[in-house]
Amino acid sequence: MSGDHVTRPWGAWAVLDEGPGYKVKRITVHPEHRLSYQTHAHRAEHWTVVSGRATCVIDGSTLVVRPGESVRVDIGQAHRIANDGEELLVLIEVQLGAYCEEDDICRLHDDYGRDAVPQ
Repeated sequence: MSGDHVTRPWGAWAVLDEGPGYKVKRITVHPEHRLSYQTHAHRAEHWTVVSGRATCVIDGSTLVVRPGESVRVDIGQAHRIANDGEELLVLIEVQLGAYCEEDDICRLHDDYGRDAVPQ
């Protein structure tokens, strides 16, 4: 287990477990914040909401995901998670793919000035 914990302008993430072909993160998103609209070339993601309400945009379609519900993002799909509510959003993200590192992010739009930059 990696134990990485990273703070971002929108909230934070922590690696809970990882191994060949997968990584599991706990992601928190502050109220009225959202992550980058982004794609990944090497991994799919599966998000399960633990608390709060996630507004998810996947390839331009918006859906609201509540505690106990989940959504899948396939490799190459543009996606974003937003917290439009007033309570902290907590979700578990399972990444599946040949490469699950942070530099497999292509930002299409970012509220914090990190547009179109692999991270």
